[in-house]
Amino acid sequence: MMPASLEVRVMGRTKAVILASVVALVVAACGGSSGNGGTTPPPSGGGTGSANPCSTAAAEEAELGPVGLVAGGQATAVTNKKILVDGNPRGRAVEGLWLHDAAEKQRQERSRGLRLQAGAPQESALTSPAPVGEDVGDIAVLQDQGDLIAPANQLDIGSTGLRFTRNGSNGYTVSKIDATFRSTLGTRLTLTDDDSAEQDLRFPFPFYGGTQTTAFVNSDGNITFGEADHASTERSVSRLLTGPPRVSPFLSDLDPTTGTGKIFVNAATDQYTVTWCTVRAFDSTRAVTVQATLLPDGSVEFKYETVSVTDAVVGLSPGQTGAFTTINLNVPTPTSGTGALGESFAAASTLDTVAIAKRFFETHPDNYDQILIWTDQRLIRNAFAFEITVANEIRGLGVDIYDLSHDYGSGGRLRSVVVMDFVGKFPDDPNQKFLGENNTLSVMGQEVGHRWLAYMNFRDRTGASSDVLLGRDLAHWSFFFDSDASVMEGNDIEDLGGGQFRTTDAVRRYSRLDQYAMGLVPPSAVPPFFFVESPVSPHAREDAPQVGVTFSGTRRDVLIDDVIAAEGQRSPTSSDAPKVHRQAFLLLVSSGRSPDAAQMAKVDGIRRAWEPFFFQATEQRMTAITRLR
Repeated sequence: MMPASLEVRVMGRTKAVILASVVALVVAACGGSSGNGGTTPPPSGGGTGSANPCSTAAAEEAELGPVGLVAGGQATAVTNKKILVDGNPRGRAVEGLWLHDAAEKQRQERSRGLRLQAGAPQESALTSPAPVGEDVGDIAVLQDQGDLIAPANQLDIGSTGLRFTRNGSNGYTVSKIDATFRSTLGTRLTLTDDDSAEQDLRFPFPFYGGTQTTAFVNSDGNITFGEADHASTERSVSRLLTGPPRVSPFLSDLDPTTGTGKIFVNAATDQYTVTWCTVRAFDSTRAVTVQATLLPDGSVEFKYETVSVTDAVVGLSPGQTGAFTTINLNVPTPTSGTGALGESFAAASTLDTVAIAKRFFETHPDNYDQILIWTDQRLIRNAFAFEITVANEIRGLGVDIYDLSHDYGSGGRLRSVVVMDFVGKFPDDPNQKFLGENNTLSVMGQEVGHRWLAYMNFRDRTGASSDVLLGRDLAHWSFFFDSDASVMEGNDIEDLGGGQFRTTDAVRRYSRLDQYAMGLVPPSAVPPFFFVESPVSPHAREDAPQVGVTFSGTRRDVLIDDVIAAEGQRSPTSSDAPKVHRQAFLLLVSSGRSPDAAQMAKVDGIRRAWEPFFFQATEQRMTAITRLR
């Protein structure tokens, strides 16, 4: 469980909405009515100890067979959820702050508890360990002392009821309530994996600064407003913050098509209740039974039965926000917060990237644009590696202007943090292909490239802004985009004529379009490029690159002017943009371990191979300097 509430206001990052300048870091998110607006009806049917209605529903459907509504969401096959090179980079900076704040509070509570057990006075200050670290050649070695790896936050809300009540601070107060489920389940929704269904509310529902009349029930344990959310990306804090307005009783990767899982909606005039009955986690036998109820006064109730799924994000969010309050949901007294609020549960420890960056800058100058973190054990899940853009001052990339570098310990220069994770999962030869079409250097190329790429829309033939050049997470190039074998995915696609195409190369370089985004070439140096519209292929636009795939479709040519029409001119221009990218390589050593000489040598070998790779991948237009200074 997580300790008591901690409120933080930060800048969010999304593609479509510029939240504000850095001044807005101290401004509350999303206004709205502060009154309760009425009384909350009690749960319908059944008192304490009565049978959970999901049990009855399971027995009835075993006899009658499935009935109910078929969702209007995805009708295609279940998405292939293999771990890709990285997860969704959008919102990672603010998610890092959320996780850091929660971890810091958890450490403080643990330390306070230990002092009390030892008989020390409660007001005794928390003593932080002195920084431990040294540079071995050009590798900065940092040792975890219980402060660089965020501890697991075990899920502890099974058999619990929670009520979120609007308060006078444009937020909510969370309190414990009876955990008895409402007995009327309503109509079954036949949702598939990563699916959604739009439903009308039978009353206007006040939520943060707006009033909702329809809702999207998502198979992954949450309800959104304004748009569906059935993406196969991480079910994470960043998704809670930067996605649409959301009620999240259990945001996790759930799959109602396996086991006995079912989802029901009871849309009444005095309540809107969604129940996930024994819905399993994807590719797992672990399941969750949870019920969420929206009430006319704007209150929200969550009810939990036995929960065996271990990782989830629970809370509320106004959407497109960087203001949040981290709270402990399992406390007996009410807890209040503004902006998005909730708790992130995880069964395993995770990297505290904020703490790592702060520790690094305690002993190193603020001379680095990017730091790359390697570890001596595997610590990240749901991705192979990932990048966090902590600040962006460049216009025309499809990315907001914001600066969280100071929150990461920098004096203002740091722009990005790359987490490469366990050095042992990479081949000894950095040029060896091992992850699809990728080798170690192309994986690094993608993560480093996320500092600028790939988020740009373009103006299509109708004059509308289109994202069809983009694939996975709207942060990589589409499988059907002729990206000139960009490390940012897409493929080098050969036009065979007659509407036939073949992929011929992948993940080799930064294309001219990439280099434009990086500030290396002017628009005039970017030749026309194309994507394939309406492709006939078993592949999806979100798929990782693959050489040797043939497919058919319609070729659509795009000019750099079409990108500029959608995103605006890049500023600063290539004549003013930097051509040197200074990076620091870090090796995180686990608590109780000594630095491993072989691992340090391997990281240094990758570092030495990276500089010439990057220089050639940018057509000798940008230099990566990885020496520590």
